[in-house]
Amino acid sequence: MRYLLLGIVILTLSGCFGQADKTYTVDELMADEALLAKIISECRNNPGTLRQTPNCQNAGAADWKLRLERMKKSLGG
Repeated sequence: MRYLLLGIVILTLSGCFGQADKTYTVDELMADEALLAKIISECRNNPGTLRQTPNCQNAGAADWKLRLERMKKSLGG
């Protein structure tokens, strides 16, 4: 009986600790624009919770860099 109770407690607690999302670098996000768009969309849909997460910060930086690169190309630079 004690082992059954211990097993139930362990299974219950294991469900509380989900795997953390992978943190993407700015370069990884710049290389994969579909992933960048997905992360930016998630961050904009829930800014109160996600704004300060590493992925949202890196996605914002990657988006800004890509915009600057496109602007530079359009101006002939």
